[in-house]
Amino acid sequence: MKLRIEIEQEEDGRWIAEIPDLHGVLCYGATSKEAIDRVRALALRVVADRLENGEPVAELDDLFAVAT
Repeated sequence: MKLRIEIEQEEDGRWIAEIPDLHGVLCYGATSKEAIDRVRALALRVVADRLENGEPVAELDDLFAVAT
């Protein structure tokens, strides 16, 4: 699983980072690194929240293998 981060600089100088595969996961930062760090943290919180609420998280399908 690889979640692609898209990043660009706004006209006002702020940076915005977004993970298109996770709807609504985008963050601003004063630097590109800050925006990337923030969007990574938000993505982890969103995925954890979905798991805790029993929602499907297709992005994790290949991450875990349950031993039988």
